[in-house]
Formats: sequence, structure tokens, C-alpha cells
Amino acid sequence: MPMPRNLLLCGLSGLAGAVLVSLGGHRDLPFTSVAQEWSTTPAAPAAALPPPPNAVPSARFALADGLTTEERVNIAVYEAVHRSVVNINTRAIRYDSYFFAEIPSESEGLGSGSVLDRDGHILTNYHVVEDAQQIEVTLATGKRYAARPVGYDALNDIAVLRIGAPPAELHPIVLGDSSSLKVGQRIYVIGSPFELERTFTTGIISSLNRTLPSRDRRRIMKSIIQVDAAMNPGNSGGPLLDTRGRVIGMSTAIASKTGESAGVGFAIPVDRIKRVVPELIRYGTVTRPDIGISVVELTDRGLRIRALVPGGPAEQAGLEGCRVARQRSRRGPLIIERDTIDRTTADVIVAVDGKEVRTLDDFLSCVEAKKPGEDVVLTIDRQGQRMDVAVRLQAAPP
Repeated sequence: MPMPRNLLLCGLSGLAGAVLVSLGGHRDLPFTSVAQEWSTTPAAPAAALPPPPNAVPSARFALADGLTTEERVNIAVYEAVHRSVVNINTRAIRYDSYFFAEIPSESEGLGSGSVLDRDGHILTNYHVVEDAQQIEVTLATGKRYAARPVGYDALNDIAVLRIGAPPAELHPIVLGDSSSLKVGQRIYVIGSPFELERTFTTGIISSLNRTLPSRDRRRIMKSIIQVDAAMNPGNSGGPLLDTRGRVIGMSTAIASKTGESAGVGFAIPVDRIKRVVPELIRYGTVTRPDIGISVVELTDRGLRIRALVPGGPAEQAGLEGCRVARQRSRRGPLIIERDTIDRTTADVIVAVDGKEVRTLDDFLSCVEAKKPGEDVVLTIDRQGQRMDVAVRLQAAPP
């Protein structure tokens, strides 16, 4: 039997040979870096977009106006959406220790965002506004407004801000669907790389279901979209669009050795954004389910429960983890204590709601698809006997 690996309920992810770069621009100064209107339907009809080309070769032929069909789609998407994209500038004071003194220094950050509704809610990345003391949003008209944080979800790198702009100045973006995306599908990115406002780039979806490290360092972000469109510092929080001008994701990071675009960009899928944003607007935070299992081990049978949260949902449901026995021995005048772990009593999770789980990510994905108060059914192996155990999930502590 292979040696089991202990896993806290967390994960790590990395890309070999590349550095993952958040797309929020940053520089220090002085130069030393749910009543809601937001929905999947626009408040007012968006500009009509011509249908995307049915075949790539035909898109290359110029039409009467000198533009190809593909170029006309690109232009129409930009014209329909660019007023919904904003620039975000942040300021923060941090203190550096110098001998016995704390020396303050001011830093600035740069990112992008999207107008969610006419109430002034703005969507962006959490890392764009993390630790910011001042946040300023610039609309497409050039008007600037102070913004305040409404809520954030560090795990998914999502934040919602609010500005006091008149409704007539706000043009809500249209949230689409990311459940049926395909590799090779054409996409568009709008943002403010290097302070170049509303820069528009095109590309395709290069891959789906990538994972990235989360701002919550105990966890990972899953189901991330990989694209080849140019992204650079300042693009963070800007929309990823389909050929109809609908948001299918939000730019969040690039893989690069230089910090500049290398054709490997990442975006958070819009379906996750649509689940999280209503809670952020209403409560300022996201409540996640907690099953009360703190450590598991990977085995060839499934996930062995190493440790349970005392009094937590799993323990209340009758699940059992490893037992720890403390042994004492005397060596001359010294008393030596040693803990031994009895794994024979521990339950092994083999499925969740009938779905086989082999990895920690499989397990977490099944649990996090539920809400606090709902039941999840674990199929376990208990000393050679299979059984189903229902566990009622609780709200995870903040």
C-alpha cells in the first residue's frame, strides 16, 4: 500500500517554469509601486451585434465597407461594452521597519472593473482593492468617483465596490453563461493595462478547468478559464467577453516570467461570479458550508478521515477518524511521550452524493456545491463495510 499523504482541507497549485502574476498594476510612491438591477439581462437593449462568422475562411473576405465579418464583430462588441468598463485606482499607506522606527510609504494600485447595475455596484478582483485605504473609479466618460467596498470573497478573488454616480451615467454590463464554454471559442478582453484605458484585445479559450492559488492561501480557485488574449498588469477585474458582448469571465492573472503578457491568461468564470455577487451585495461576505472534517489522508481506497472538528457536523453524524494514543516511557530520569495513530478505526470516504471522490479537490467541489443547512450523503468504507451517512452542513466560521 502506498504511504498515505496527509492533507489539510486546502490545496496548492502552480505552473512549472512560470510565475503567476496578478494583473492589478502596482507602484510605490514617491516612485520608490439585494434589491438589485444587476442581472443577466441589460437594463436597456445593447447595441445589436452581427452574428459571428460561421466559418473562419469566410471571415477573412472584406465586405463592401472594407471590413471583414470578423472585424465587424470585434467592433460591435467593443462599441456595445466599453462604456460598462471602468478604471480603478487605489492608494494605501504601509509601514516599513527601519531600526526602531516605522517609516510610512504610500503605494498606488491600478485595475479594471465592470458596472453591475445603476445603483453603482462595480465588479472587480479582490486583489485589486485589497488593503486599499482609498479607491477611485473612473467611468468611460472620464468622470471620477470615490468608491467604497461593499463585500469581497478572497477565496474566489471577487470584490464588489459602490460609487455614487447618477444612474444615467452608468451602463450595466450583461452577464452571460460560462457553463458551456468550448476550447477554441473566440473571446475578448477589455481593461486598463499599464494605465491605457479600455484596451481591447482578442483571442481564444486555450483551456478550461485550470486551478490557481487563491488569495485565501489555504485554498485554490477551481474551474479557471485559460485564454491567449493579451493581458497585462492593470487588466485585473476587467471582463472576459464572448462574441455577443456578454461577460463569460473576469480577468485575474497571467503566467509569465517577465510580468508581461506571454499569451497565458486566466479568468474567473462568470457562473461563479453570479453565485457570489448577490451575497456580497446583500451581506458583504459569502457563507460557505462546513462539514467538520479538518484533515484527510489520500489512500488507494479514497479519503481516510484523519481528524474531525470536535462537535462538528461530521462528528455529530457519527463519522469516525483516526484515534491517537499517547504512550509514555521512562529513559533514566526522563519521561518520554509519544503519540501513535490507530488508522484501523477511521472511516474512508469513497463517494459524495453518489459521486466517486479520489482527490481532495473532488471532495471539496462536491461539498461546496451545497449550502449550509443542506444534507450531503457520504459513502464510507468502515472496516470493510460500505455504508451511507448523511451529514447536515453548517455555516463555516468566518
